Amino acid sequence: MAEPNAVAEAAEEVVSGVWRWGVANERIGGAESTGHAVVGPDGVVLVDPVRLAAGPLAALGPVVAILLTAQCHQRSSWRYRRELGAAVWAPAETRPMEEEPDERYRAGELLPGGLRAVHTPGPEEVHFSFLLERDPRVLFCSDLLTNYGARGLDFVPLQYHDDPPQTRRTVEGLLDLDFEILCLDHGSAIVDDPKAEIRALLAQTAA
Repeated sequence: MAEPNAVAEAAEEVVSGVWRWGVANERIGGAESTGHAVVGPDGVVLVDPVRLAAGPLAALGPVVAILLTAQCHQRSSWRYRRELGAAVWAPAETRPMEEEPDERYRAGELLPGGLRAVHTPGPEEVHFSFLLERDPRVLFCSDLLTNYGARGLDFVPLQYHDDPPQTRRTVEGLLDLDFEILCLDHGSAIVDDPKAEIRALLAQTAA
């Protein structure tokens, strides 16, 4: 099973309509895995969700869709499909999943919640991030970067990536996207000039 065992007891609002919660994921040595929710007029869209306690989840509103960035982030998606009746969206041509998604998407498509699918290869070829196309613009970044406490912004350990040089090129390419806030699948969101932090990381790790 790809689902971590832990359950988050609360969610925090990153900016208006964007929520995050995290759990210590035993599948990756206890490091934090983070789920997100985008709340809009048509309902709630979950992004790579880990489990959230029932009360805080219900308080977000009715869940209308569950979006997955990659095969490796199935997490609690199938549980929530059964419990909430929401369709699961996954990338086309991904590796086999534990269950069959309801919908498939490709690069550039606009998905539920106003999220644009952005191809971000490196960790694996079929790997995406999502750009929220409303103000403020938020990039939901999958397995490229982490932001853990005093360590600050860093690459997800590159030994776990299929193509580390491509990961770096992809992170460089994030600077060309129009976003103000960076939400990560591993660690805290960056709401104060995330592009400056990405540039600093690239400079620190330059060959």
